[in-house]
Amino acid sequence: MDLANPVDHGFDPARLDRVAAFVERDYVAPGRFPGADILIARDGVPVWRATMGQMRADGMPWATDAICRIASMTKPIVSIAFMMLVEQGLIALDDPVTKVLPEFAGLRLYAGGGGDAPFNPGPLAKPMRMVDLLSHRSGLTYGIQNRNNLDAAYRKARLDGHPGIADNDTFIAELAKLPLEFNPGEAWQYSVSVDVLGVIVSRLSGQSLGAFLKTHIFEPLGMHDTAFDCPADKAHRLTDGWMHVPGGKPKVFDPAEKSGVLRQPKFESGGGGLLSTLEDYYRFCRMLIGQGGTDGVRLISPATLRLMTANHLRLADGSPADLPQVARALFSDAKQAGTGFGLGFAVTTDPVRNLTPGNAGEYFWSGIHSTKFFIDPVEGLSVVFMTQVMPSVIFPIREQLKTLIYAALVESRA
Repeated sequence: MDLANPVDHGFDPARLDRVAAFVERDYVAPGRFPGADILIARDGVPVWRATMGQMRADGMPWATDAICRIASMTKPIVSIAFMMLVEQGLIALDDPVTKVLPEFAGLRLYAGGGGDAPFNPGPLAKPMRMVDLLSHRSGLTYGIQNRNNLDAAYRKARLDGHPGIADNDTFIAELAKLPLEFNPGEAWQYSVSVDVLGVIVSRLSGQSLGAFLKTHIFEPLGMHDTAFDCPADKAHRLTDGWMHVPGGKPKVFDPAEKSGVLRQPKFESGGGGLLSTLEDYYRFCRMLIGQGGTDGVRLISPATLRLMTANHLRLADGSPADLPQVARALFSDAKQAGTGFGLGFAVTTDPVRNLTPGNAGEYFWSGIHSTKFFIDPVEGLSVVFMTQVMPSVIFPIREQLKTLIYAALVESRA
């Protein structure tokens, strides 16, 4: 990848050097992260990159084409795919989910029970809409939240995008057996909503989710290393997967040479199943900076992207809300105050409440392996960060990187 002169794009090179020095000193050298890869671009032009550390336990240096597990950074891609179908008139945001998934008819609300006993028969839930899935207001949950018997039932049924799920129909059928935590639209809850959305994309398009994404997003954007599995001829580029160890260095839990991602999954998880590279995800971000299009390729219109990156969270009286006001359980990014949620993206609504430099209107998301991307339309700024240590909430690396990057942007448009 060729890099432009950062000075020509408003950055101070000496201040940019602090970014790499910080990650090396505070994360890679002490062993918190085995390695990392960071790319900064402005107006779709790459201006700075740092690649450091190792991608495997045997000491293999982190390669610039390393293939990483991006987990929940799959969600924005699948959300874009769904909105492409909206633009084609195949579905609408306020359509009931039952229009495509009749299995969801008659869902009930969680009213206790579970564990070794049946769930209590709660009242019928209000109809779930497509927009509720995109904005995580569906009433669905994640088993990894570990809060109650409903979460435990998700874990037992392996509903958190587990590769052992037999197929799309099995996933939906098992999910439909469980109650919702709340009425759709009532609150925000990080959940399997985008896994459900991926099934809807597949049913509407008549293709597997992977085939649809490849045909309509990855190939047009040149994202040739992004898929739900790592093919044999690219296996040498796959990173190990590490797990945080309290008080110690992370340990490998998913060695690259034996990883399950070397095999095509039966269930393609729209909420967290993709593998990608830093450069591929940069191409996706370049499309977002281009307001839905780049290099002669248009996926969605600027108006659709504006709708997706607006804050859709509201209080009961209709006034705008941020995550702490409406979330039942907080997950992923640590900085929740001043953060709303759109259709597939978290959205910065108030940098002052967020206590991190930036601008209102930024949008972003991250993955459980500590990966992250963000887009600042005001500054034309896009950043992709790759590493491979889970869970992602242990260290404040994302906020720290953001602070250092904005400190290096000395020609602001805000």
